Amino acid sequence: MAYADLSDEQLVHQVLTNERDLLAARFQHAANQLENTVSLRVHRKEIARLQTEARRREVAGDLPKDSLIAKYRGSFSADGAPAAADEQGGFLQGIVDKLAGTE
Repeated sequence: MAYADLSDEQLVHQVLTNERDLLAARFQHAANQLENTVSLRVHRKEIARLQTEARRREVAGDLPKDSLIAKYRGSFSADGAPAAADEQGGFLQGIVDKLAGTE
């Protein structure tokens, strides 16, 4: 995948999606439900590649470290829909909902 083709917002959303997937895989691994443990390494490497591209853009734009993630984190929603400003719970609530089966 060519990360240079993604907008800043899409790049940050991809980082956050992969972090969410990695966390879910770690939970499955801890519960001995993860069939392919290589996916943990794949997620970590993908996150590193995306963060490297984000940092490259920050350096090119003379921005402080992690400024892109801070700027676009609020617009991220795990289901792909725009995040509501008054939505409560956030990222961890999604994990709790997934584990409880209320999602």
